Amino acid sequence: MFSPVTSLSASVRALALTLIVAFAVLTTPAAAQRVPADDVIEITIKRHLASFNDANITGNYEVWHATLSRPFRDQFTAERLQTVFKAFHDQQIDIAPVLAKPPTLSEPARIDKEGALLLKGAFETRPSRVIFDMKLLPDDGDWKLISIHVNVLPVTDQSTGETSRKR
Repeated sequence: MFSPVTSLSASVRALALTLIVAFAVLTTPAAAQRVPADDVIEITIKRHLASFNDANITGNYEVWHATLSRPFRDQFTAERLQTVFKAFHDQQIDIAPVLAKPPTLSEPARIDKEGALLLKGAFETRPSRVIFDMKLLPDDGDWKLISIHVNVLPVTDQSTGETSRKR
């Protein structure tokens, strides 16, 4: 026999269980994020550096700006990014060769206490090496930049101290 009270009670219990599970998922500590697999880390680094490079080469920072995390976009407009990275554009620095090399992380990828993925390392390209330091936030199943530092330094021959001229 059907009893509305029993049915309502079961529905309330199911709803309560659903809310508890949803609350647990939504309040999972940021530190509970997992460091992605090595191939995902490499793709993430290269994707963000390629987008950064495209912005610097073209001088159009709108597309790159749209790929950044909301906090980064809120802090830096596309116009401000253009000003900040003016030297890259003016000197026509092209870091596209990083796409053909694997990155070397200078420290293991890790998740900080805010849940951000920290990636720091370099690409041993010639004549310059590309050094990067990225902080990314999880967003819709993707990692989006909250900060980025890129440095391009000439490679020196350790035995002679001379700057490499090879590409």
